[in-house]
Amino acid sequence: YLSLLQTTSPLSSLMPNTSCYNHSTTTTGSNDTSDNNCLTELKWARIMSIVFYSLAFVLGVLGNGVVIWVTGFKMKKTVNSVWFLNLAVADFVFTAFLPLRLTYAARNYHWPFGKFMCKLNTTILTLNMFASIYILVVISVDRCVSVVKPIWAQNHRNVQKAFYVSLCVWALALIFSTPYFVFSDIDTSNCSNKIINCYTDFALSDDYETPSVNQFRLFRSEAITITRFVLNFVIPFTVIVSCYAIIIYRLRRNHTLANKSNRSFKIIIAIIITFFFCWAPWHIMGLSMLVFHMTNIERTVSHIFIIIYPIARGLVCLNSCMNPLLYVFMSPDFKDVVRKSILKVLENAFQEEEPQNVIPLHGIKSLFKKKSFKLRLKNSLVRG
Repeated sequence: YLSLLQTTSPLSSLMPNTSCYNHSTTTTGSNDTSDNNCLTELKWARIMSIVFYSLAFVLGVLGNGVVIWVTGFKMKKTVNSVWFLNLAVADFVFTAFLPLRLTYAARNYHWPFGKFMCKLNTTILTLNMFASIYILVVISVDRCVSVVKPIWAQNHRNVQKAFYVSLCVWALALIFSTPYFVFSDIDTSNCSNKIINCYTDFALSDDYETPSVNQFRLFRSEAITITRFVLNFVIPFTVIVSCYAIIIYRLRRNHTLANKSNRSFKIIIAIIITFFFCWAPWHIMGLSMLVFHMTNIERTVSHIFIIIYPIARGLVCLNSCMNPLLYVFMSPDFKDVVRKSILKVLENAFQEEEPQNVIPLHGIKSLFKKKSFKLRLKNSLVRG
């Protein structure tokens, strides 16, 4: 899904790797000049990929790591903490695997990790992106139900059910990401025989025995792209916007809550805008590629996508960094727990250890007090 290379699919004809990686038009006898031109064409995408991957990795691992630490080990288990824990795990794993893609881009899109890691990496990235999006949907629905049906929510919302829902979300994400494990593959680049690409082929081994292999690729690519757009953007975005629209409407009707909910409105608007701007460019670009491929778009237009592609992909990566900020760090309770936890860690870190065979000063004082008390008690008994 995040692979730079969607080789031999409709997307590949307009991807930054067009002249390098179209395996259906492999040529022989290419010279060093054409290889250099091929790699030069990818320079923009490579630089932007390295920048976005590095930024997303650092911010995502740190931010989501803090959320996992607090919600998993420091806070009391609640329904909300279960949602945020699963969201942080999905985003953390996603960003933790980005160094593989960063290495891939830094080495001129040479994949040194083998076929299985190509399949695993693509599947892990896809799995955690699906899981992250669907958990955001669950959070929106849960908040909406809590506002619309507060009594019902109070009687039916519990931690156990939240874990079951989270498990279903992960299972659904695993099902949707399975095709990427099946179709991910590695092959030699047309730029250079020394470069191995990790790409999504959309063709099975049996397809190569038939003359209609390209038709199979085209059909599967179109089906997966459209399905991904509907299930990964249209439905989630519609549900999120609808839920928060209902929440705003209910809060506006309640004048008491409306006066206290300006901060909530700002967070809701920020959530909707962030989700749209992080995901819309990627999906719009994917659909545009399909349309332009079907209409045999001219080669010059594809260079526009070379510029847009790494930016759209980078926004998807940065979405995993924004989730902790929007959903968790703005919570006063979370900030209090983090502040107390950090202070406790610092206190333990800077506290001097006292030798076990040395009695502390306050211990010596208490010991003298005890001995003095016993001596006075003994004298009083003797006198008595």
